[in-house]
Amino acid sequence: MKNDRGDIELAGVCKSFDGVTNVVDGVNLRIDDGAYCCFIGPSGCGKTTILRMIAGHEDPTAGEIVIGGQNVVGLAPVQRRTAMMFQSYALFPHLTVRENIAFALRVRGQSKADRLRAADAMIEKVRLTQFADRLPAQLSGGQQQRVALARAAITEPRVLLLDEPLSALDEQLRVQMRQELRRMQQELGITFIHVTHTQLEAIALADLVVVMEQGRIKQAGAARDVYAHPHDRYVAEFMGGQNVLSGRVEKVNGASFTLAAPSGIEVPLQARPTVNVGDQVDIAVRRDDVALVRPGRDLPSGYTTSLPSRVLAIEYQGYFVKVMLDTVPDDEFVAYVPEKTFFADPFTVGDVVMATWATGSALPLA
Repeated sequence: MKNDRGDIELAGVCKSFDGVTNVVDGVNLRIDDGAYCCFIGPSGCGKTTILRMIAGHEDPTAGEIVIGGQNVVGLAPVQRRTAMMFQSYALFPHLTVRENIAFALRVRGQSKADRLRAADAMIEKVRLTQFADRLPAQLSGGQQQRVALARAAITEPRVLLLDEPLSALDEQLRVQMRQELRRMQQELGITFIHVTHTQLEAIALADLVVVMEQGRIKQAGAARDVYAHPHDRYVAEFMGGQNVLSGRVEKVNGASFTLAAPSGIEVPLQARPTVNVGDQVDIAVRRDDVALVRPGRDLPSGYTTSLPSRVLAIEYQGYFVKVMLDTVPDDEFVAYVPEKTFFADPFTVGDVVMATWATGSALPLA
């Protein structure tokens, strides 16, 4: 009986290459069957190496890769029932859309009638029916990508692996293809593993976001949890949307602690119940939680923290305005101000403002 389960478990997975040790360093992770998982991190963090080891294009130096309850280390991709969609698409320029999609079934020895029937069904799923007889050169970038996706999916893999699939597309097409990938994943009902370096792409698509640094997992969880509740400074700064402040704990009082002057910031303990006076800690404040108030004016209700700042730069982003401040010496501090709020009383570069947020908005980091 064919095992269609696409759940994946990485147990102590390590990978070293000649002269380079710990490219992947003791990774442990479980990915549920039918999940959309995004690995994200800077270049060289090991995310693509993990993808290739799951695919069967690399073997781990140590550890196990289990798919559907079976340790697949040493098995070929076809035995694992994984398929990989490459960044370059790698379409055959002399074959039509239908022939490109059917090619993998041709290699597997299926009859021409069977493989063309399967190709036409897949072409319909990716909405390319009217382009079935065109060559790749006659397609747009987004259409070529759908052909590559269909060609990978036609083999009925348990796991579909995507290596930077949207990096070659312009922004508008990238948004459209994010929707297409998610729709296809839900329709096919198989596990997608997607490698990207784009934070917005990961949080828009994934059930499970895995943030990596230097071969190790820094944090893994639901997109909203990773974005809104980063574990440490690295994740907060890499995922974006957070301001990170550091300070020494001056006072611990029940459910909160206070940083020493000059900031004097009060922070709920939340995930840091062991904070002691004298500890050096990092805290995160979401950029969209920061309000800007002119000196001498009252703070909004519930806002008790305020730091004097000067406006360094202003960028209009459409539905919000990005205001960069000198709140933190030698570091970036940003407020995302709603467009209507900003233009009701706009700031200019050089203005002195108070950066303020509600006490509960500050998050202590590990």
